[in-house]
Amino acid sequence: MSSLLREEMQRVLFRPAKQRLVEFIEIEEAPQGRHFLCVAAGKNKTVQLSIVRCQKSAPTVKSGSKKSHTKRITLQDCYRRTEMWSLQDLTMVDGRDPDVDDPCFLLHFDKVRSITAISCSAKYSLVRALVALSESHCKRPLTLRNFDWTYIKPTSFYSNRGDCVVLSQICLYAFNLVCLSMCPVPLDR
Repeated sequence: MSSLLREEMQRVLFRPAKQRLVEFIEIEEAPQGRHFLCVAAGKNKTVQLSIVRCQKSAPTVKSGSKKSHTKRITLQDCYRRTEMWSLQDLTMVDGRDPDVDDPCFLLHFDKVRSITAISCSAKYSLVRALVALSESHCKRPLTLRNFDWTYIKPTSFYSNRGDCVVLSQICLYAFNLVCLSMCPVPLDR
């Protein structure tokens, strides 16, 4: 589902602006509709963060064949940017409390913007992308506060190989331990 959303937002919002959608997460906002925090990179090394609102547009009526006068109603997703910032203007990201499973975090621009992600993993996924983009595009480290660094900068053992690979490695190790524990041990007599 998220790949379909990514493709749709890329086609409707970012490709016409000559940008590439790098990362997005769903966030909780007050107005109705779905909201996303998107990070997009332009060709000239500019990186923008934007709040995108997805609201079902009013149904459009299309007439069918002239003889039957059949009316078809189509619903299209309508994506609109409601807020935009430059990554260059982001001074700090505050995770609020690293010891609590809290999806809320604060983006410090000229004003502080509170964001509530739909999950903690989404929050950390976005922050990892912001850290990487800040180092590659802005040539400066991003200031982070109140984050668990083991989830931001993985150790060399897990070095950026993705959550699925790490999970499969853990499952493989657990399976090996179970198999080894079930093997009979020869007793010396």
